[in-house]
Amino acid sequence: MKIQQGFVLRELGDASVVVAIGKQAESFSGIITLNESAKVLWQALEGGADMEGLVKSLTDVYEVEEAKARESCEKFVAKLESAGIIE
Repeated sequence: MKIQQGFVLRELGDASVVVAIGKQAESFSGIITLNESAKVLWQALEGGADMEGLVKSLTDVYEVEEAKARESCEKFVAKLESAGIIE
């Protein structure tokens, strides 16, 4: 999994958001607000994590069972894929 070029994480006050820049901004005009766990996953993706790495990122930061972490990761990745943000 890889984040498409042109999508960046920014901090706006207390909020973490993903915005499109450059050429991506021509076709993606919104912003995505991330909660704390989604921010952890985004940063793991920026570091090149695969699904196992995403699950590990969540279980390292939060006290959550691996199965629940995997379910959350799969949902997050599916949303990013449907928005065309990751490949």
